[in-house]
Amino acid sequence: MNDSSWRSPAGSGFGGPDQGPAPAGPAYDGRQAAQTRPMPIVSDVPAGDNQDDHDRGAALPSGPLFRDETPHEHPPHEHPQEPMSSPSQPPPAPSPRQQPRQKKSAGRDLGAAIGVGVGLGAVIIASLFIWKPAFVGVIAVAVVVGLWELTSRLQERKGIKAPLVPLAVGGAAMVVAGYVRGAEGAWVAMALTALAVLVWRMTEPPEGYLKDVTAGVFAAFYVPFLATFVALLLTADDGPQRVLTFLLLTVVSDTGAYAVGWRFGKHKLAPRISPGKTREGLLGAVAFAMAAGALCMQFMIDDGTWWQGLLLGLAVAASATLGDLGESMIKRDLGIKDMGTLLPGHGGIMDRLDSLLPTAPVVWLLMVVFVGSG
Repeated sequence: MNDSSWRSPAGSGFGGPDQGPAPAGPAYDGRQAAQTRPMPIVSDVPAGDNQDDHDRGAALPSGPLFRDETPHEHPPHEHPQEPMSSPSQPPPAPSPRQQPRQKKSAGRDLGAAIGVGVGLGAVIIASLFIWKPAFVGVIAVAVVVGLWELTSRLQERKGIKAPLVPLAVGGAAMVVAGYVRGAEGAWVAMALTALAVLVWRMTEPPEGYLKDVTAGVFAAFYVPFLATFVALLLTADDGPQRVLTFLLLTVVSDTGAYAVGWRFGKHKLAPRISPGKTREGLLGAVAFAMAAGALCMQFMIDDGTWWQGLLLGLAVAASATLGDLGESMIKRDLGIKDMGTLLPGHGGIMDRLDSLLPTAPVVWLLMVVFVGSG
C-alpha cells in the first residue's frame, strides 16, 4: 500500500514523515483492516488541544480514516459516517444507585416448611405425652423411611446396593430394643443387624460385596443406632420432658443459625461443604440454643439447673452443626441437594434427621451426667 494513502498517528513509531491529510474515502479494505488491528487507536483529543487535527485519526475499517474529518473533506456524493466507538472501550457500568436492588431470598418455601413442621410437631407431642410406646413407633417409622431414602440415593448416584430389608427390620428392632432393654439391648441389636447385612448380601454376586456391606453397616449405625438414644431418653421418669428438651434445643439451634446467618451472615463457615453456612449463623445457633437450654433445664427437667442448660445448649449447637455438615458432605459426594421430597419445604426425612441424629447421644450423655438416668 502506498504511503500516501495513510499515515500513522503522531508518535506511534510507524510510517515515515508527516505527509499531510489523506485523500477522502476508505484507505484500505477489510483484509488490510485485519492486518492493522494491532495498530494503536488514538482517542479523540479534546477541543483546544494544540495537536494538529489531522494527527488524531483512528484506524477503524467501518468509519472514515480520520475520526475528526469534516463534511467538506468528502466528495459531494459521499456522506460522512458517524464515528464508531472502539470495541476496546466497553460501555460504562451503571452506578450502584442505578442498579436494581436484589431482594434477599430465604432459599426455601417457608409456608410449606412451617406447615409441615407444625404438623410433625403435633404428631410428636401427641404421641410423646399420651402413650410412650406410640412415640417409639414414630421413631421406628422415621428410621425406616430414612434408611430407604439413604439406600435409594446410594444406589442411584453411586451404584452401591446396601440391602434395605435387613437394615429396615434391624433398625426398627434396634429402636425397640433400646427402649425395652436399654443401651445393652441397642448394642446387641446393632451387632445382629450388621451380621444380617453381611449374610443377606451373600445371596448376590460377589462383585461390589465389600462396598455394599460397608455402606450397609454405615447406614445401620448412622440412622437407627443414633436414633436409639432418643428411645433411651424416653425411658426416664421424666422421659417425655427430656425428649422434648432434646427436640426443642435442636430445632432452636437450627432456627437461630438460619435466621442470623440469613440476615447477618458474611463469613463462610465451611464453603467447600455447605456454602450457605456462616460463622455468624453458628454464633446465632449457640446463642439461641444456650438460652433455650437454660430455660428447659430450669423449668422442665427434674433437678436441672440453668447453668447445666447453658452447657447443654452449647453442646447441642455444636453437635447439630456438625451433623448438618456431615450430611452435607454425603449429599455433596452424591451430587444431590436433598435426600428426598417427602416433606415439602424440608426435603426428605433424612434432611430433618441430619442434626437430630448426632445430637441424641450428646443430650442423653449430658442428661445422665447432670441429673442421672432417671
